[in-house]
Amino acid sequence: MKIYWLLTALLIFSFSDFFSQGYRIQVRLNDFPNDTVILGHRFNASFVPKDTAILDKQGNGVFAGKDLLPQGMYLIYLPNKNFFDLLIGNDQEFYVENDTLDFVNHIVLKGSDENTSFYNYQQYLQNQSVKAREIQDKIKVSTNKEESDMLKKELDQLNEEVMNHINQVIADNKGNFFGTFVKSLQEINVPDRPRDENGNIIDSTFQYRYYKNHYWDNFDPSDVRLLRTPFYEQKLMTYIEKVIYQVPDSIIKEVDMLIEKSRSDPQLFRYMLITLFNYYAKSQIMGMDAVYIHIAEKYYIPEASWSDKEFIDKLKDRVEKSKPTLIGQAARDIKLVNLPSDHFIAAAEDEELKKNPYLGTFFNLYDVKAEYIILFFWEADCGHCKTATPELYKVYQDLKNKDVKVVAVNLLGGEEGKVKWINFVNEHGLYDWINCWNPYDFEFKKIYDIVTTPALFILDRDKKIIAKKITPEQAKEIILSLLASK
Repeated sequence: MKIYWLLTALLIFSFSDFFSQGYRIQVRLNDFPNDTVILGHRFNASFVPKDTAILDKQGNGVFAGKDLLPQGMYLIYLPNKNFFDLLIGNDQEFYVENDTLDFVNHIVLKGSDENTSFYNYQQYLQNQSVKAREIQDKIKVSTNKEESDMLKKELDQLNEEVMNHINQVIADNKGNFFGTFVKSLQEINVPDRPRDENGNIIDSTFQYRYYKNHYWDNFDPSDVRLLRTPFYEQKLMTYIEKVIYQVPDSIIKEVDMLIEKSRSDPQLFRYMLITLFNYYAKSQIMGMDAVYIHIAEKYYIPEASWSDKEFIDKLKDRVEKSKPTLIGQAARDIKLVNLPSDHFIAAAEDEELKKNPYLGTFFNLYDVKAEYIILFFWEADCGHCKTATPELYKVYQDLKNKDVKVVAVNLLGGEEGKVKWINFVNEHGLYDWINCWNPYDFEFKKIYDIVTTPALFILDRDKKIIAKKITPEQAKEIILSLLASK
């Protein structure tokens, strides 16, 4: 008999423990009898369904499952396409009742301290917002300065009360998701810039550096629960686009920090890696390919287990092709054939000379000596090249007396390609830069990763790549700025 009761007790305990690990959310929605409602969590701007409940004729239903829901900001999506929010934290067995007249003020909650606090918080903010608008309306119509000053002081006091209330809410809910959520919405309070005894600003960059260094104080990027809110990606994008210094080396340090923090959760790691990888892969900003290659090489290729082998192999190939042309790398030397201006002029009226591909003098790129070299790959029948090439020639007229040379590499091969090249150079009078090609070997296209034309690189005296993927006008601005700094 004792053994029987012991086994019964163990079974009861086991079943109780099993069910307590799951979730059970009872709902009553009087406006939707015999209808279906959906429970799901936020994921940035998206909605991820997790469960459905079929309501009875009184509007009662249950969301239930044997496993705990991942914590975050959820919503109950209604048949009329409206919804109201819930926070899913530690409380995963509770009752909620609501109607469509006023989701915030008519909600009834039992068994969920976090959601009760969440809706009390929303109601408080609504009430304070009404008071603030009333004061602001009075300020707008006030014609008495003394009265306006008093109203402004009243408004400041109200704002201070609200902030004190928010800080108290955060302190009272330390450790639960509601407290974390409210804290994550708070902006950093940046102190004034320090001044000396005469009132002069000591450090003009102080506020920027303070904001950057404390940007994540209230929002923990390693907390996967915040990923299931509408705010995570917005916070992340603001940081990488507007807060950190837009130089590849600086960005790479920040990317490493963010990816390492995301390792706290597999889903968060995948999200962070894919988001940063795609963002920098698509970037059209000069130099950002260094960030993309860094992410691909250090993280994506070795760790993106969700990607198929074909994609990873193509990515490896793209990385290897792109690395030699990163800004700061020494440009690879290439052998080209130079055609002097006399040849273009003579070939204008001589069809056989115009077609002859076996003329010219071989030279190496590293043979060209100049303070700056504009290495320009183009094709005479390319639409963008037809616009950019004359623009570059015009730019060159302002630079050629500043020890700047243009190495203009024609990519069209064969007799037909040479005819088009000769005609274009003669039509636009492009005689006083280095016109060249290599009709026998197109390996240089792989070396410089020429996928589209035109492709423009700026090299310094030591043949280091200092700019690429830019317009002729941008090339001019960069070179003039560099010359001025010297």
